[in-house]
Amino acid sequence: MESETVSIQKLFQDRRQFRIPFFQRNYVWNRDDQWERLWSDISGKADLRIAGNQTTPHFLGATVVEPQLKKGLLGVDTLHVIDGQQRLTTLQYVLTALAISLRAFAETRLLTIVEGCLRNGNETTMNDPEIEAFKVWPTFRDRDVYRLAMTANSLDDLRERFPTSFTQSGTLRKIGMDHPPSLEAIWFFATELDQWARQGDKEHISLRLSCITEAILSDIHLVSISLGPKDDAQVIFETLNGHGAQLHAIDLIRNFIFMRADRETDAKELFQNLWSPFEGGFWVEEQRRGRLVRPRLEWFMHSALQAELVGEIDVGRLYVSYRQFAMTGESPKTAKQQLEILNTLAGHYQKLMSGIGSEPIARFGFRIRAWDASTTHSLALKIASSKLTEVEQNSIFNDIVSYLVRRSVCGLTTKNYNNIFASVLKKLSEDGYSASAVRSALSSLEGEATRWPRDEEFLKAWLDSAVYPGNMDAQRTKSVLAAVEAGMRSNQSEELSPANLENLDVDHVLPSSWFQYWPLSDGTHGQPSDVTAAYTARVLGQPMTPKLESVHLREAAKVTLGNLTLLHYGANRSLQHHGFVEKRAKFFEVSNLHLNRALMIASKWDENAIRDRGAALFKIALKIWAGPTVLAPRS
Repeated sequence: MESETVSIQKLFQDRRQFRIPFFQRNYVWNRDDQWERLWSDISGKADLRIAGNQTTPHFLGATVVEPQLKKGLLGVDTLHVIDGQQRLTTLQYVLTALAISLRAFAETRLLTIVEGCLRNGNETTMNDPEIEAFKVWPTFRDRDVYRLAMTANSLDDLRERFPTSFTQSGTLRKIGMDHPPSLEAIWFFATELDQWARQGDKEHISLRLSCITEAILSDIHLVSISLGPKDDAQVIFETLNGHGAQLHAIDLIRNFIFMRADRETDAKELFQNLWSPFEGGFWVEEQRRGRLVRPRLEWFMHSALQAELVGEIDVGRLYVSYRQFAMTGESPKTAKQQLEILNTLAGHYQKLMSGIGSEPIARFGFRIRAWDASTTHSLALKIASSKLTEVEQNSIFNDIVSYLVRRSVCGLTTKNYNNIFASVLKKLSEDGYSASAVRSALSSLEGEATRWPRDEEFLKAWLDSAVYPGNMDAQRTKSVLAAVEAGMRSNQSEELSPANLENLDVDHVLPSSWFQYWPLSDGTHGQPSDVTAAYTARVLGQPMTPKLESVHLREAAKVTLGNLTLLHYGANRSLQHHGFVEKRAKFFEVSNLHLNRALMIASKWDENAIRDRGAALFKIALKIWAGPTVLAPRS
């Protein structure tokens, strides 16, 4: 390994090309975070030169390059950029902007020097002049716009080449437009240079341009590190990006794969066929889990690695876990093997996330959408990629959904789910994958933190517990009611789609505010103060009057599943608190949901009717969410 401190002129004046490996991330520097600060440093050095003051080098950081063996006499020397592509690319944008300004003011002598840092000469001795002429050659994702922007001779050239990026008056659009980074960077530095050069008297423009050129070429320095044949580029890369301060875990993983792929096979073909799909919109969308917000690809990688390593991993240490995945086994996995595994799991993950399709994992994804169920993803991926039949997979997913729903209806905690499903995954990896193994593992769980509620506990919670509001939120309540609705239809495979659910609201048939239109059984009307009094008496163990007892029973019944249904209110939302006869005429009699059929013909609605309907719905629930296998007591 060799290192030296070099000026920008020394860095770029030789006939060679800094090539960004195709697998590295795109150019991401921008005006707010990097360009403005760099311009301030450059213009500050130029101001010192104009004032006749001594300047000291400004260090922009380090670059790490790996020289490539040149084949034959033709062509330019090539160096792969291991680290520092953002700096090198930005400096080329600065030099292009400087060249545009020098042309505009006819500073031909200075222009010749700058162009020597932008273009490699003697194109007749190159293998591919259209590529080798550039001092820095980006990843293929940036190349088309890079070439257009870097070969522009003036600001007018940029306007002509990128017409959609400019207003009719010729200024760069600022609203509703994502410009190519190469265009935006060059435009920024060129306009700053032009404004800076025009400060003061016109006769001083040449002096100012000379000073700014010297500041860029001579005062900006980098530490250039060149690797030798025995240096491991990946180790150097990881050291420089040691704590994820500069790169995301996915960037480190991608580089880990393809630095090794270069030695194994056609790395570019692997990238285009097996990695580039991960750079689409679906994978870069940010998703929240608890307090953490990360790109979906990181959440997928987290689930995939847990599935492959059969254990919990820290999402903050994805890269360390990925190395473990790649390097463990009888022999380290090749880049192709790694990518094939990831692509198989990614296909399942997309179906899991979308919830669209007839495959077991897609149906599972739809059913768990409302639940805090990301802890099941690793297990689901492993089941979907196993050799189990669709019947067996559906059986497993049915049991997992039943476990989630029953615990939620019963108001049991979700805090231990990561350990529970990790233990099930571990057991399957040891004993083999089967529906009976999953059912046995879940059925054997005991205690409030882990148990799969049996029918009697499920029934009691279904009939008596405060479900909504209470044990479940609106989305989960809606999901349970939608599943019951689907179970009541003659075609059991007919399900409510997510779009259908969005148009429905959870309705309390006996409304939450029932005092005005819903008299008690004795004909009197309750008041909010009665609710408070009944609650206080119950907490203190004091006797209640018959009226307070009725109020208490009503308050308890109104939040049970027997009193909940799905409705599309539309413009009549204001009527939801009215009496039962009016609600029946306005909502239930025109509803096409099976959930509401009993409500269409009911003559009244009270606590007894609520309990009867709850019991009827529970019969459907038992078919949808079958309970655990009752195991023999342990001796």
